[in-house]
Amino acid sequence: MKILAFAGSTSSTSINRELVKFVLKDFQDHEINLIDLNDFDMPVFSVDREKKGFPDEAYHFLKVIEECEAIICSLAEHNRSYSAAFKNVFDWASRINVKVFQNKPMLLMSTSPGGYGGGNVMNTAKTFFPNFGGDVKETFSLPKFYENFDMETGVIDPALLKELKDKILNFQNQIRN
Repeated sequence: MKILAFAGSTSSTSINRELVKFVLKDFQDHEINLIDLNDFDMPVFSVDREKKGFPDEAYHFLKVIEECEAIICSLAEHNRSYSAAFKNVFDWASRINVKVFQNKPMLLMSTSPGGYGGGNVMNTAKTFFPNFGGDVKETFSLPKFYENFDMETGVIDPALLKELKDKILNFQNQIRN
């Protein structure tokens, strides 16, 4: 199965990218396309710019979604919402195809340094992604990233690790069917 994976961040030290990479270890028998939002850099969306045409990167983002069979994404939370980089890619892509996620099953995650684990962006995404063709099968928020994650071993809190592993297994079972 072809899986598209990405973090909703352009930071070179993205904690959400680290969470995605950790989760991908459980998908080694699949074909993985781990993309970097930096490869989809576009001007800030506006109706005026849209009138001049769409950036090639927006079409490319939609193409990589089209080519996958499932999506694993961890969204960064900036000021209780999506990062500007993700929102911009999403805005451009949604103007080309409102069903951005093309009805692909999704494992949707978030993490943050704080105790809410990106819960605000998670709540927004799990509410609105289905309107944009996201078939959200499982969600997971990791609170207090720097206390609960080791860069070499991954999630270190046993209860959070069990929760994540259970959700990964459930997602895997759903995408197999």
